[in-house]
Amino acid sequence: MTFPVDRPATWFVTGTSRGLGLELVRQLLDRGDHVAATTRSTDRLLTALGTDTSRLLPLTVDLRDETAVAQAVRQTTDRFGGLDVVVNNAGYGFLAAVEETTDRDVCDMLDVQVVGVWNVLRATLPILREQRSGHVVNVSSVLGLTSVPGWGLYCAGKYALEGLTEALAGEVAEFGVHVTLVEPGYFRTDFLTTGSLALPDTTTDAYPAIRSMVENHLELQGSQLGDPVRGARLMIDRVVAGDGSLRQILGSDSHAYATAKVQALQATLDAAAGTASASDFPA
Repeated sequence: MTFPVDRPATWFVTGTSRGLGLELVRQLLDRGDHVAATTRSTDRLLTALGTDTSRLLPLTVDLRDETAVAQAVRQTTDRFGGLDVVVNNAGYGFLAAVEETTDRDVCDMLDVQVVGVWNVLRATLPILREQRSGHVVNVSSVLGLTSVPGWGLYCAGKYALEGLTEALAGEVAEFGVHVTLVEPGYFRTDFLTTGSLALPDTTTDAYPAIRSMVENHLELQGSQLGDPVRGARLMIDRVVAGDGSLRQILGSDSHAYATAKVQALQATLDAAAGTASASDFPA
């Protein structure tokens, strides 16, 4: 993708009323770009921005509703005359043991992390494909690369997003569309607060380590390593530079977790090298 330099770019961003999404919108508007920002509360978004919003299209959208998403994309192209970048950022955390999650918990998480992204992609990819340019940014997590106890449901959504995005990148490359997976660590946003972090309705006494981990995470709020201002700037810089590499690791903690996962996987592959072919048909 060649990023437009002779006109403001148009960005369609989900999950924008807090955290990295909010900071991303703020910096894009400061750049002079056009931004369609979806959120559950446009009032909260506008209050939080506190900047010139003349190039902003705030949209209250239920990402689980395919029709509503398609309408939001149409509103974007009608207002700004095109579309250049799509950022799937909407999401929330969930901390519980696997057996403590309900059917509703699972459906709600996957509806946002997977179905919502799919709805946005179905509505925007035909535009990018036909114009043979564009950039899709799917915000995953280092927990889309490695898993830890208590984060099973969140990891399930992010692992699905990783698989979807890897396949997508291969499908749209021939149309000049770039795809990026952003994998942040812990950022100093409100992700670990009640507005962005869900907990199970009921728990069991069988997992005291997870209860302790939940308490530690709630106490971590305000001391996370990641700076959302720097993180958002790096995401924008990657797109503006036309960098089509698949992954963007954000945070030294993310890099450390991902490195440990790669090393563990490599050790498993090395140990299986002599026995993996035992299940093959004889030559």
